[in-house]
Amino acid sequence: MRVTRSIVPNLFTLANLFCGFAAIIACTEGDMRKAAVLVLTAGIFDMLDGVVARLTRSTSEFGVELDSLCDAVSFGVAPSAMLYFAFFHEWQNWGLLLASLPALAGVLRLARFNVQVTSMEDKLYFRGMPIPAGAFTIVSYVLFVHLGSEIPLDWKPVGMVVATVLTAGAMVSTIKYDNVPRPTIRGIRQRPLVFLVFSVGLIAAIVSGGTTVFPFMALYMIGGAIRHLVLFMRNKADDDDTVEEADPDPFSL
Repeated sequence: MRVTRSIVPNLFTLANLFCGFAAIIACTEGDMRKAAVLVLTAGIFDMLDGVVARLTRSTSEFGVELDSLCDAVSFGVAPSAMLYFAFFHEWQNWGLLLASLPALAGVLRLARFNVQVTSMEDKLYFRGMPIPAGAFTIVSYVLFVHLGSEIPLDWKPVGMVVATVLTAGAMVSTIKYDNVPRPTIRGIRQRPLVFLVFSVGLIAAIVSGGTTVFPFMALYMIGGAIRHLVLFMRNKADDDDTVEEADPDPFSL
């Protein structure tokens, strides 16, 4: 096997996969906090592999496919496992189906993204909520809301179902969601407000020990939907897609 410089970002991608696998094992052991930390760590590696690939100029279609396969485990299967072991196992077969929704939606989201990729450049928007964002929404809800004391005990089953279904729906939707701006001078100048919002969210998450992650992710998910609705109502004929290229929807038969 010929060793090339692309091995460096690929190692970060595989570290992402390892964290996802370890998170699933932590879920089976009932350690949801450890699982959440591992999913977060997978997200860090997922961000770093792209940065390293650009620094080493080793972006490739292979890297895109490998990244998607690893994301499917870390941000699809792992959060679904967390949902199942944290609550849905009590509902047996129906619980198994509901818990699987983030994994199913996430894989569909990744497949759609891959067939619509036309370049290796960063995109300002994504069509449908990115799977890492969906994973952070699910994981933070389970850890800080469902397993916490923020909502009454009687409301927790309903809250779990609503959070699961809405997150899965957001991932397979055609709603435009902002991509995380790169911390570069060009990225900051291009979208200063978006960079400021993401920076405030990151700082708040660190200071609060993670308790603000779910409110921020809920705002991200709902805010994107509201913006999409406003633009749709303002001009129904406007089909300006600066997201992933306006290709035929592969979900349409």
